[in-house]
Amino acid sequence: MLRKFAFVSAFVVSGYVGGVSAADYGTPAEARAMLDKAVVAIKADKAKALVMFTKGEGGFKDRDLYPYCGGPDGMFTAHPTLLGKSLKDLKDKAGKPLGEEVYGAAKEGSITEVSYMWPRPGQTDPVAKIAYVTRIGDQVCAVGYYK
Repeated sequence: MLRKFAFVSAFVVSGYVGGVSAADYGTPAEARAMLDKAVVAIKADKAKALVMFTKGEGGFKDRDLYPYCGGPDGMFTAHPTLLGKSLKDLKDKAGKPLGEEVYGAAKEGSITEVSYMWPRPGQTDPVAKIAYVTRIGDQVCAVGYYK
C-alpha cells in the first residue's frame, strides 16, 4: 500500500495529470527565449524568419510554443494555421479583442504581456494563455504560453 501511495504521489508531484505532464507544455522562460530568438531572426532576414516561424523550422516550434507575427495591415505574416487571416480583428474565446490588444501593447525594444483565453493545441476548451509581445520594425510578434 505504501509503495502504491509513493507511486501516485510521484505522479502528482511531477505534474503528471490526465495523461499529460507539465513537461508537455512550454514554460514562461522558454516562451520568452523563443521570442528573443525570433527578434534576432527577423532583424537578420525578415522574409526567411517569417517562413521559418510559420513552418516551425529552426527551433521555432517547441511543444505548444511558436512565434506568430502580424504586419502593418493587421494580417498574420507568420502563424502555423492562421497565415493570411486578420490578427488585428482576432478575438479570444471569451470575446476579448485580442488582436487589438496585441497591436496596442507591441512596442519596439520592449516586451509586454497580454493575457487571453485560448484552447491548447488539439483541445477545444479555452484556458488562460499569456503572450509576450513586441514590435520589430513593421512586424508585431508574440510567443504565448499556457498557464
